Amino acid sequence: MKHFRISILVTIILMGLAGWWGFEHGGWRAALTALWITGVLGVMEVSLSFDNAVVNASVLKDWNPFWQKLFLTVGILVAVFGMRLVFPLAIVAVATGLNMFQVWDMATTTPAEYSRHLMSVHEEVAAFGGSFLLLVFLNFLFDEEKDVHWIHWFEEKVGKYGTESLAILLTLLAVFACVQLVPEAKQYSVLYAGVTGTAIYVGVGWLSSILEKEGHDETGKVVAGGSLGGFLYLEVLDASFSFDGVIGAFAITSDVVIIMLGLAIGAMYVRSLTVYLVHKGTLDEFIYLEHGAHYAIGILAVIMFSSVKYHIPEWFTGLSGVAFIVVSLWSSLKYKKLHPVESE
Repeated sequence: MKHFRISILVTIILMGLAGWWGFEHGGWRAALTALWITGVLGVMEVSLSFDNAVVNASVLKDWNPFWQKLFLTVGILVAVFGMRLVFPLAIVAVATGLNMFQVWDMATTTPAEYSRHLMSVHEEVAAFGGSFLLLVFLNFLFDEEKDVHWIHWFEEKVGKYGTESLAILLTLLAVFACVQLVPEAKQYSVLYAGVTGTAIYVGVGWLSSILEKEGHDETGKVVAGGSLGGFLYLEVLDASFSFDGVIGAFAITSDVVIIMLGLAIGAMYVRSLTVYLVHKGTLDEFIYLEHGAHYAIGILAVIMFSSVKYHIPEWFTGLSGVAFIVVSLWSSLKYKKLHPVESE
């Protein structure tokens, strides 16, 4: 419990801010809605970033205490305020031609106008995020090195024939299908956004593979022992993992303040979970939890593609991801009970 004390304190503070923000813009009903959405975003961020915590823990466990603390303090600030605050503001800035300060002023003083500008590019954001998230899910599903299967008959079949090239092909087909759902005036921009999301995922994967190779060659000691190079290495990986959470938040709300508060709560728990995994060494205790997180990513990708034409209720978007996490956790506990010796 001690690993999560700071996160619990931050949660109380940020949930209070979310309730106040909602009350100021719509009374008690808006306050309750803001609290609900903030909580959903926090849970979603934890579920989507579980594999992030696992990767961070596997590297951080061999670092000296100074660099561990630096990554878990300075690194979390970069993750929260960089990807979770600057990125959504940048989208509106590009759409409106305003600078970042003007967009922030708009988001905090006239949220209705900010929401209108943001929703004007909803189709492009949905296509961009949907393609990125779908690739995250498909590449996990097609991973030939994955020897643990949650839904055995399905994962074994698709894993037998799935490759990264097939994942890209299926994603591009999904983008083309998405283009057919929007008016003709929007088709080019939606196609461009979807292809860009695919390209960024491939680029991030290429960059990560380069860093991983370097981390196991001459610079292996630098990454393993902890240094500025190792710190930057994990920051790049952290950014690639957190990107799907930022994109996914737009499927739930367009309020930049609520997005920042909800994802900040989730990011804090991911930090605490990373510390817990490092100190306790329990990365493999719940073997299906990572599967549940990726299935949540997959359903979120489908929701984002569909949302270019159809309205998807926010409660469904939030609960669908949580449901996969809960079921995967239950499956992990059940497996552990049936195979106690193997689990140990």
